[in-house]
Amino acid sequence: MTTAPIELEVDELPTRQRHFRVAVVTETYPPEVNGVARSIACVVRGLQSRDHAVQLLRPRQPPAGAAARQEAPIDEVLMRGLAVPRYPHLRMGVVSKRTLVNLWASKRPDVVHIATEGPMGWSALQAARQLKLPVVSEFRTNFHAYAQHYGIGWLRRPLLAYLRKFHNRCHSTMVPNAALAGELMAQGFRHVSVIARGVDTQLFHPSRRSEALRASWGAASGDPVLLHVGRLAAEKNLQLLVDLWPALLQRQPRARLVLVGDGPARADLEQRLPPSANVVFAGMRHGEDLAACYASGDLFVFPSITETYGNVTPEALASGLPVMAYQYAAAALLVRDGGNGGLAPFNDAQAFQSRTLALMDDLPRLRAMGLAARESAESLDWDGIVQGIEQVYASAIDGTSTALRAGSQLSTMPVRAL
Repeated sequence: MTTAPIELEVDELPTRQRHFRVAVVTETYPPEVNGVARSIACVVRGLQSRDHAVQLLRPRQPPAGAAARQEAPIDEVLMRGLAVPRYPHLRMGVVSKRTLVNLWASKRPDVVHIATEGPMGWSALQAARQLKLPVVSEFRTNFHAYAQHYGIGWLRRPLLAYLRKFHNRCHSTMVPNAALAGELMAQGFRHVSVIARGVDTQLFHPSRRSEALRASWGAASGDPVLLHVGRLAAEKNLQLLVDLWPALLQRQPRARLVLVGDGPARADLEQRLPPSANVVFAGMRHGEDLAACYASGDLFVFPSITETYGNVTPEALASGLPVMAYQYAAAALLVRDGGNGGLAPFNDAQAFQSRTLALMDDLPRLRAMGLAARESAESLDWDGIVQGIEQVYASAIDGTSTALRAGSQLSTMPVRAL
């Protein structure tokens, strides 16, 4: 029998801060544009701001198309990388276990933090185990759930088995909410800790709203803009937008649908959602350009059903943009239906479309919701989240676990975000 989760607030954490040497291993990082890259960068900055020594290991990336934000100096170890199939703008790390054993034997970290489970993450896990270094990991992407969207549903079980093997070899696996923790534990994952995720409330801010940007989309000040940010890919359930848009356009002839991002489904979507239908494909956006896109919309629409969290949800809220989503992942935690956005029962496409149409019919109400959206995101500061991560590090280093073992309780560290 599973007992109720225990919630630990920041104020309950030890007051004496310990300083760690942390090796952070990730196969995606800015200037790459995706939720994992952005949130890992926030964790790294948060660790540095709290005086931890961070060594960042990532694949070498091609030159960025846009200037990156200024960051504090960091000890980076750049590895060889290969383009990810169907996502050429992303890199997959290629590194040998021996390379990392030699690196960490001469410069030993206190803890290894693995953010992604690709070849680089696997090599890091093997090297850390050989050196008897404590390892914590994150479960950030439902790769096994993606399989059905690419016609390789037969891979779902092998992918899940790999992920379970990977994470069960770590001292702790951090997940963003208790619902996902319960789902993973039911599938045999152990040592699960709940750490909420934050948002950069300085970058993502309502003040970045731009009438000039809206005008470039063809939207006047009173024209409603429906915004989506994310990969243009099958697993994002964008068919729902294809089905929804004609009905919305019939009710709101001057409405605009703006899709920010890129991916393998873009060409198909451009055929089915042409510019003549008031649809704008804004492409990849970085930093302040991305933040301006969020702030310049009127309703953020997020139909995905494969998220572990969905970092775009708090980013939209912080930008003063109401969110329309399914009631799960980050939206279930952060969105109040009728308060700072709209919610539909999970995977109920008809309810999702009806709720979206109703919200878009009332632009003044959307603007009031935007104020509530910003207010709801202001408590999601990364400093508090990083304090929770520190506690996971300390538990791993001390040889203890904050995980739920058979017959015990689930330790959760929502850090005010839940």
